[in-house]
This record gives sequence, C-alpha cells and structure tokens, in this order.
Amino acid sequence: MPDGRGDRLRPCFPLYSADAMLQSRPPMAPGRGPGSDEPASGGTDRLGATGGSDRAIVLVGLMGVGKTTVGRRLAKRLRLPFVDADEEIERAAGMKIAEIFDRFGEPYFRDGERRVIHRLMDGRPKVIATGGGAFINDQTRALILEQAIAIWLDAPEDVLVARVRRRDTRPLLRGKNPAEVLRELAARRNPIYALAPIRIASQQAPHEATVTSILKALGL
Repeated sequence: MPDGRGDRLRPCFPLYSADAMLQSRPPMAPGRGPGSDEPASGGTDRLGATGGSDRAIVLVGLMGVGKTTVGRRLAKRLRLPFVDADEEIERAAGMKIAEIFDRFGEPYFRDGERRVIHRLMDGRPKVIATGGGAFINDQTRALILEQAIAIWLDAPEDVLVARVRRRDTRPLLRGKNPAEVLRELAARRNPIYALAPIRIASQQAPHEATVTSILKALGL
C-alpha cells in the first residue's frame, strides 16, 4: 500500500499467510476443493461430462444477491466442489471479516482477498462465491476474467435490501441505511460487474430458479 500501512500491520495479521495455510492442507480427494462442502458424485463433474470448460465458475455481484446460497446449489447440480471465498479468508486470517475491516481497513482486506482467490483458482473446476467487492479490485478482476467463468448475479434494489436486513454483520452497512448504501454501491459497481461475460437476473424467487438460469446460460 502506498502509505505503508500494510507493511506496519503485516507482522501481526496472518491473512498474508493464506497461501501457505492452503498449501499445507492434506491432499484433496478427487472432486473436492479447498473449503468444499460438496463432494463430486460419480467421479465426473457435469461440466467435464458435457465437454465444458475446466475453469472455475466465479459468482460476483452485490451483497445480498445470493452468491453463497446459489453457489452451493449450483455446485450440487454440477457435482462440483463449492468454495466461499469469504469463509476461506476468515479461516486464513483467524478472524471475522468485520474484525478485519475494523482492525486493518478495507485496502488491507482486499489485498488478502486477492491472494486467497488466486490460491482457490488452482486449475480445477469448482464454484466460487466471492464477496461483493472482490471483482471491483483491478487485480482480482483480471485474474477472474482470465482464469475463470465470471457470472454476475444481479437483483433489484428492493430485493437486496430485504435480504441484507436479515444480517447485521456486513461491514459496509453497519450504522447506515441499507437502501442508500446499496444504491450507491450499485451505481459504482454495476458497470464493473457488467464486465463479466454472463449476467443473471435474480428476482424475489426461489434460488433454484437462479441456478436453472445459470445452467441455461452455460449451455447445460
């Protein structure tokens, strides 16, 4: 970081050891990935079985759009491992994301996020759900667009507001009006999310409908 803040904090913050922590895990069984809770079924994933890409599928979009829930269900339908990037960051850092923001700031978090996502895209197909700001980072976005299939999950403001009100742990929303924050974030971030080659509209409907739309967009 230009102001040197990250260098002063790095010795006391283990987020930057994420690569080593992930590398030190035991070898994965076929069809599983770091942080995966969805083992492959039958030894052949659906993408591979249909001659599709062997790249990861990365879900991007604003908070509350359902990336984690949709990602888990999509991975199950495709018989691929699922990874939540935020959970991997928390595991590597040994603290919650809200605490990372409070203690070290967003720029520091984004750099660690980039490193973890880079490690997760290891050349094996999987479904990855990212945090709302991950795709906004230039380096992270370039990595995702080059090595994965990026899918932008989009939803109307009222749907997002209704969903984020269910959780009070999102650092960007604490003490603020969710509708105003989401409106401002959408204005700044949606043009960047639009760089993803696939956009899926997520309405106030069962998440399975979104999963089905993704599968159709992928030609599966």
